[in-house]
Amino acid sequence: MSERKKIAIVTGASSGMGRAFVQQIMDKYRRLDEIWVIARHLQKEMWQECFGTKIVLLPLDLLQEAQQKRLRCRLFAEDVRVKILVNAAGMGRIGTFEEITLPEHQQTTRLNDEALMTVTYLCLPYMEKGSHIIQMASASAFVPQPGFAVYAASKAYVLSFSRALRSEVRKKGITVTCVCPGPVDTAFFEGAEKYHKMPLFKKKSMADPKPVVEKAVYDAACGRALSIYGWSMKALFLACKILPHRLIIDLTAIFFKP
Repeated sequence: MSERKKIAIVTGASSGMGRAFVQQIMDKYRRLDEIWVIARHLQKEMWQECFGTKIVLLPLDLLQEAQQKRLRCRLFAEDVRVKILVNAAGMGRIGTFEEITLPEHQQTTRLNDEALMTVTYLCLPYMEKGSHIIQMASASAFVPQPGFAVYAASKAYVLSFSRALRSEVRKKGITVTCVCPGPVDTAFFEGAEKYHKMPLFKKKSMADPKPVVEKAVYDAACGRALSIYGWSMKALFLACKILPHRLIIDLTAIFFKP
């Protein structure tokens, strides 16, 4: 009987954080047989030219039930061992709750939360001792944010879910790491700024995706529950534990000008 393939799966891999995760995993986990990259739009020539033949392209829309079923069937048919799962697909809009359309709010929660939960559920039976789950949340998960209300709430779900799941799968030797960066310089904000620009204080603290992902992959390998990049986000995390959330919410609202 041949040995089962060892793979990594990365969602939201077409650009930004997802693409950076693919590069880091390729560099640091050379014994993997394949890396399955999932996004709605994938250009085969570009991926193979940059990353080689280990890449398996899965152009899936994770909001569609039929496309989720395709992933389920592929996992079952190939009976792989998922050594690393990275849920990096996500979206958000800056603006008041009322001015952003309902379909956009629904898409945000479905992609950031429902799709992440679904992919995790589908992959978990194929994971084993030593496997890692990396869930992309945000420092927005630490406290509610006026002007980013639905996005912040969706990331709070990811943080809560990741912590609970980590406890449940610990006995199997599987680790769950929740990544909570501040603003990262990716194409995410091209869509996020549809209604309003990002506050200036966030632009000044924007990080490059590469070191954020490097730290996330390292923290996951170390089995850490949280990966928080940069002193300012670590300070925010501590502040949210010490200060009343009402105070932090009021301070955040000062910087958002609807």
